[in-house]
Amino acid sequence: MSDRVILTTSSHLEGFRVTEHIDIVSAECVFGMNILKDMFAGFRDFFGGRNKSSQDALRDARVACLDELRREAAEMGANAVIGIDLDYSEISGGGKSMLFLVATGTAVKVVKA
Repeated sequence: MSDRVILTTSSHLEGFRVTEHIDIVSAECVFGMNILKDMFAGFRDFFGGRNKSSQDALRDARVACLDELRREAAEMGANAVIGIDLDYSEISGGGKSMLFLVATGTAVKVVKA
């Protein structure tokens, strides 16, 4: 059922009408970045260029967090989440690095206009 929840960063959905604003919905995801990825990312930063492993980790984090947001919204009875905002942060210390991602939005019910 959650796979039918529509997600958008916009405050409206083209072709749909919001019939009910349910509540604010959020999903928080934390991912560990292993030490080798961090080390090679440092080399890449120093020499320039793109870091595919970091890009892949960010993409995986985004997909997982948005999937969780869909599940949360579906449990509330929503069929869409509008106004989605994604906030990325890095938490590091003690030789460890974690990627923290929060997705928030407004869970709503929509119907075709």
